[in-house]
Amino acid sequence: MNMNIASLKEVVSAEEWQLRVDLAACYRLVALYGWSDLVFTHITARVPGPEHHFLINPYGLMFDEITASSLVKIDGQCNKIIDSPFPVNPAGFVIHSAVHEAREDITCVLHTHTRAGVAVSAQKCGILPISQQSTFILASLGYHDYEGVAFRADEKPRLQKSLGHASHLMLHNHGLLTVGKTIADAFLNMYRFESTCQIQTAAQAGGELIHYDAQIYQGDDSAAQYVRGGGTGGGFVWPSLLRKLDRLDNSYKH
Repeated sequence: MNMNIASLKEVVSAEEWQLRVDLAACYRLVALYGWSDLVFTHITARVPGPEHHFLINPYGLMFDEITASSLVKIDGQCNKIIDSPFPVNPAGFVIHSAVHEAREDITCVLHTHTRAGVAVSAQKCGILPISQQSTFILASLGYHDYEGVAFRADEKPRLQKSLGHASHLMLHNHGLLTVGKTIADAFLNMYRFESTCQIQTAAQAGGELIHYDAQIYQGDDSAAQYVRGGGTGGGFVWPSLLRKLDRLDNSYKH
């Protein structure tokens, strides 16, 4: 696959370029934290403007190869808006397009197939109230039943209903999905979602579990209010994550 792609920095608006840099950074961070599944998941971001265009990964690239200019700009039917030498995966966009269609309030959709996420998604109990991390998830969580590989458009209404207004969606027997008003918010939501699942699977391997009271995430607890308020903490941690990336490899900015 040809990796020599021209920079789009002078081609797109400054706002879109910043979105591209942040989304490329998000892909690199997902790879860095070990959440990628070779090339088989996606993170999408809505491009500002009335056209309902989106940025998606060039299909076939590992997440740690993705750059701002290699991201592919598509419409709601997965047609390329800007010519690109890279292919896209229409089947992979079904879930993302369903969420973007239903949630005008969000910019980014992040989907993973991690071992811990899929393991908990296969448990009838779902997310258990056993960790502080889970308070953030349980305050804004939906579940969606498995219908096979998600490439059929007729599943979209059911996906939309399952997510509702939540920030986190557990896809049974499949994996995890988060949304955010910003890319930073979607990433932080996934960090907590993934941590919650890792903690749960580790705790289940030990002794009897302690469940905390549901009022902690259903009532006026600060964690619940934080999530219901739109996850405003993503912007706080994002600069430090970008500094971490820059120390390792800043090629995502190209």
